Amino acid sequence: MEQFTVTIRDTGESCRCTEEESVLNGMERLGKRGIPVGCRGGGCGVCKVLVEAGETHRRVMSRDHVSLEEEQAGYALACRIRPSSDLEISVIGLMKKNVCR
Repeated sequence: MEQFTVTIRDTGESCRCTEEESVLNGMERLGKRGIPVGCRGGGCGVCKVLVEAGETHRRVMSRDHVSLEEEQAGYALACRIRPSSDLEISVIGLMKKNVCR
């Protein structure tokens, strides 16, 4: 199973994540230094990120949290994407202040 490095651009924190797990699952290993965790199923939007570099496999995301235009621009819910290369992501929205202290 291939592993990739996922880096939060805002903080420089990174983790290893397999191609079989969501980016959120990989980031959970960082604890409070990782991206925020909510429902883990795409319903709350707490783990919204911008994929700045790299490729992902994307699962269906709620349009309440990620519009089609946003998705095309690289926005995603970390619980709904899996890495297919090394990734650089930025934290988006209200939870950014909790991560980027």
